[in-house]
Amino acid sequence: MRWTAALAAATLAAALSVNGTAAAAPAPKIVVKDGATQPAFSYADAIREHVYVRSPLDGDGDGKRDLVNVDIVRPKESGRDLKVPVIMDASPYYDNLGRGNEGERKTYDAAGNPQKFPLFYDNYFVPRGYAFLAVDMAGTARSEGCPSTGGPSDVLGVKAVIDWLNGRGEAVTAAGTPVKASWTTGRTGMIGKSYDGTLANGVASTGVRGLETIVPISAISSWYDYSRMNGVKYANGYQPYLAEVVDTDPPAKCQAVRDAMGRAEEDETGDYNAYWATANYRHGTIGDVRNVRASVFAYHGLNDLNVKTDHFAEWWKGLAANGVRRKVWLSQTGHVDPFDIRRDQWVDTLHRWFDHELYKIDNDVLEQPRADVQLGPDRWVTQADWPARTLPVAVRPAADGSLGLKPAARGATGTFTDDAGTTGYGHPEQEMVADPTATLPYRLAYVSAPLPVDARLSGRPTANLRISLDKPAANLTALLVDYGTATRVDYLGPGSGIRTLATEDCHGESTAYDDACYRQTQIRTVTSDVNVVARGWMDAQNRVSLSRQTPLTPGKYYSVKWQDLAQDYVFAKGHRLALVLAGTDGDYNEDTPTGAKVTVDLAGSSVTVPVTAGPATADPSLVAPKGLTTWQGPARPVLPRQEKDLR
Repeated sequence: MRWTAALAAATLAAALSVNGTAAAAPAPKIVVKDGATQPAFSYADAIREHVYVRSPLDGDGDGKRDLVNVDIVRPKESGRDLKVPVIMDASPYYDNLGRGNEGERKTYDAAGNPQKFPLFYDNYFVPRGYAFLAVDMAGTARSEGCPSTGGPSDVLGVKAVIDWLNGRGEAVTAAGTPVKASWTTGRTGMIGKSYDGTLANGVASTGVRGLETIVPISAISSWYDYSRMNGVKYANGYQPYLAEVVDTDPPAKCQAVRDAMGRAEEDETGDYNAYWATANYRHGTIGDVRNVRASVFAYHGLNDLNVKTDHFAEWWKGLAANGVRRKVWLSQTGHVDPFDIRRDQWVDTLHRWFDHELYKIDNDVLEQPRADVQLGPDRWVTQADWPARTLPVAVRPAADGSLGLKPAARGATGTFTDDAGTTGYGHPEQEMVADPTATLPYRLAYVSAPLPVDARLSGRPTANLRISLDKPAANLTALLVDYGTATRVDYLGPGSGIRTLATEDCHGESTAYDDACYRQTQIRTVTSDVNVVARGWMDAQNRVSLSRQTPLTPGKYYSVKWQDLAQDYVFAKGHRLALVLAGTDGDYNEDTPTGAKVTVDLAGSSVTVPVTAGPATADPSLVAPKGLTTWQGPARPVLPRQEKDLR
């Protein structure tokens, strides 16, 4: 006993400093190796809590500013001696559609604190010294207010969380006690797919300080462009519809808000107006790309027909003009998360990106090429920027149905009718692209000779048509089509280009309530004879302005110009490039065909294709008008309509 007491005394003495006070334990700190943070903190022991941040808006009109629920998981050591940056996924989907390929939702313990956070971000990054925040968008899950489908309450409610993290906002506990985020540096990175990534774009467009970086995945940059293109509608009543989908409160609570949205979106014209400006993050009234301070690591599927590629392309162009530090991945899939395409590479690159942007660790993430682009099922390339360096090549239709580089003879015309077709909303694309040598009343088709070399499109093709109508209005479709048998990413099929397997792999640490393991995936392919490469639509009445319809005088010719959706695609040697012109697209337009007969002045019409620069670009045989006499395209191609996964 005396020996034990002496040992205890000696131990206590060793623990005391010369002035008689206990020696301070070393302050906790992150561990960095090879330019990357390492797992140094226990995920199982992490602090799990939630607070309510006060929004600047009263979205539900109850006379009080909305409270936005913020679920937090952070290292136990975070606090006075260790302040950590934040990774945030703000979402409207946590209690309805769920998150990720497996539709995960949050779960809570008896005290109301979070137990399970969807996706791998918390499992992976908390052990490496980050806090992870899962924020319920205003009007969803445990947040107050009403969803506004990309409008002010959606965006400013999340912005308020950034303000609180940086000491500028208010938050309370469930008991109503004011609480400060004393455990964070305030440096925040937002990430998320679809609506979640859209919120990241929207908050960044406000210029809020403290938002250091965003990782928008398949994200919207203007809700007008999500609902329509150049006056042609993709859906009717979509804004209030989506607000109702994400709101699990009793319908009556936000019905008045949804009714107002339905009136404001102006489906009767399809025009752009002041309502759409509140949900435009490129050049809107709440946000503008010119305000963006955050760096951007973007991802988009080049064949995403839910959040279409104009969202990425125009956002990217604005970021470049503003000198924003940026990086991008582009795949050949549809609406798919990069975690389910190149999982290990994505996790590693994302890790280094957040380390560089939030911990300011000097690693090689910015030394890598800016753009990773998938050109085929197993083919990825890296390049200095996107789009690749290109030259514009104007391809022109001719009266014999060929597509070449020379203008058609003066006076040559073609006609089609903007009719209701088999869908009531026009003809589906598999009818539009059936054998382009056949004469069909609802479309015009022009096809090149076999390409003598590979030709890579990178960017947005531009349709420039000279047309005359026999009625004041018509919807117009321009498709660039690849005719040639190949194995391609099956972006129109189940999973929009991926197959989900039964096996799992893990990224991060797990608990009994929240595992870090997810089902593996692989690229799904299809061997097909035809592929629609680029799509674009225009209401001819909106040829001058998106905000005002100008009917056409029947019998008079007008120039109509618009851009197709962005794409990056290789037309293989021996394949044929085709231009298909038609009326309302029965697959992706939900607009009423006018029945107008459309006459196209072929000599005054072309489509400009951005082709990667190289010796073949100037080769006059690239799209030579010859070789149509014996060739015929597939009579009954199979082109399913891409499923619309909102997540």
